[in-house]
Amino acid sequence: MKNLRYLPWAFCIALLMPLETTAQRTVKPVLHGRHWVAITGKPLGATAGALMFAKGGNAVDAACAMLGATATMWDVLSWGGETQALIYNPETGKVIGINALGVAPTGATAAFFKEKDMQYPPEFGPLAAVTPGTPGGLMVMLAEYGTLSLAEVLGPSIEMAEGYPIEAQASRSIEREKDRLKEWPYSRSVMLPNFGQDHEAPQPGELFRQLDLARTLKKLVETEDEALAAGKSRKEAIYAAYDRFYRGDVAEEIVRSTQEQGGLLTMEDLDQWQVYQEEPVMTTYKGIEVYKLTSWVQGPVMLQALNMLETLNLKGMGYNSARYIHALYQVMNRAFTDRDFYYGDPYFAPEEPIEGLLSKEYAQSRIDSINWEQNDPDVKPGDPYPFQGEENPFLHYLEAWTPAPGTETGDAGFETSDFYAGTTSIQAADAEGWVVSITPSGGWIPAVIAGRTGIGLSQRMQSFVLDPEENPYNVVEPGKRPRATLTPGMALKDGKPYLSFAVQGGDSQDQNLLQFFLNMVEFGMNVQQSAEAANMNSFQMRASFGEHETSPGLMLLQDATPPWVRAELRAMGYNTFFNARTSGPITAIYFDREHGTLWGGASHHGEDYGIAW
Repeated sequence: MKNLRYLPWAFCIALLMPLETTAQRTVKPVLHGRHWVAITGKPLGATAGALMFAKGGNAVDAACAMLGATATMWDVLSWGGETQALIYNPETGKVIGINALGVAPTGATAAFFKEKDMQYPPEFGPLAAVTPGTPGGLMVMLAEYGTLSLAEVLGPSIEMAEGYPIEAQASRSIEREKDRLKEWPYSRSVMLPNFGQDHEAPQPGELFRQLDLARTLKKLVETEDEALAAGKSRKEAIYAAYDRFYRGDVAEEIVRSTQEQGGLLTMEDLDQWQVYQEEPVMTTYKGIEVYKLTSWVQGPVMLQALNMLETLNLKGMGYNSARYIHALYQVMNRAFTDRDFYYGDPYFAPEEPIEGLLSKEYAQSRIDSINWEQNDPDVKPGDPYPFQGEENPFLHYLEAWTPAPGTETGDAGFETSDFYAGTTSIQAADAEGWVVSITPSGGWIPAVIAGRTGIGLSQRMQSFVLDPEENPYNVVEPGKRPRATLTPGMALKDGKPYLSFAVQGGDSQDQNLLQFFLNMVEFGMNVQQSAEAANMNSFQMRASFGEHETSPGLMLLQDATPPWVRAELRAMGYNTFFNARTSGPITAIYFDREHGTLWGGASHHGEDYGIAW
């Protein structure tokens, strides 16, 4: 009988054990691979990557095949969009940046759009188009760092363009946007095969045929074959295909049809455009090197945020406590206001103050400005120039800068979808050490299709501004890249790959990737737990799409947020709303150095899918 006194304790332990186990469960399992991992936004896309590994290709080959497949599937991009990548080269031990973002065409000036009474370049249509970047980005990556032929890598895309069973998500998107698609004749003929019926988009499971696109991709392969037959090297043959796309008959049809539909692209625009191989920017967080592309995308905001957060005891605050969420929100406010004012194309003057922005001392100055009790709806950009030994040439704009022209504070009716436009993500790694992280985007539904090429044009022009007082580094002009949201991530530990990670979701991307990274580094989650974990999203920064609106104090939280946390955040001045899944569709690979294996993660937020071996 005396043992009965232990029963209450045993009962409590029995209750706690399932709770602890449940807390560690994930909707999707971790992917474990010894030889390779391939992850992207759709199952068929991941299969295309696996097929390249089966041919003996490396991670770059697989990533390029996944890029082509997802562009063919319109997930959530097309072939006329843009590609941004980080590649770890095990032969040099260096991370390389790939800049394949399109540029504004001839005639695309601030005055041109203002004459049309526009506040920003348009969200849709031929005037939203920058030059296609994804084909060039794919071919440069493949030529420089891959091992397979263009024919092998484009094989899955060509077969899919000839007809693949469309998924319900794409079918719904086409049907939802069918009225706009009907404005552009080439888009209508491709995207609405059931024209005149109640459901004009292809039905889920119906073979979606893009025969013009298939012919375009075959032209690239034919050009490669001809070059190889003429004695050219593998790399030279791929660049011959590149030339045909940007300078030959494919380019001519893109230009002809875009101008026919009211766009501005010229042959010179395509000829002069180029892919840049760059050195990415980097900061350290507790000894981990974190890499991002530089100021032509929003990637440095995550590095700025890490510099600020490194000074705080995040673990002591507690995962997703009100204090932790408030700290993230305030830090991101500061990083994103800097983005909204200082980020732009580094190949155009004025030169962005990236050294100052990524300074640890500047981060401390920004942390010192935080109100730890209340949200500040009026956060402004800081002044990073003194932290690189210079004077700010735009103080007059900075002093007059307002957080959100004409926007209500905490507006619950704000169109949050403006923050999530476009993008997919791609992760690939192999046993030889090649690692690739890509966030391609642009040419999402509804897109203008360029004539008989089957190429859906990007809508990235809308990310420019027209007035220097809003952002003097990102004013539209011909040949310039708009500051985009697209932001692959990579981290090294002790000089070796530690994490490769990316996510789709517009202005939410670096918010979700920041929390994913902290979940692993600070809170000990594995890669899949971290990819599915409950995140907070802020809407206080200016959207990069549409009318560039903002909603100070508005915050997205997961449904499971406890009532006491909700109450504390409301008392701090936040306007909260809730969703069942808030992680964003994160894809990631973790490198297990202890066991020499690869761990893959793909969030349960969308249809992202991975395959490993």
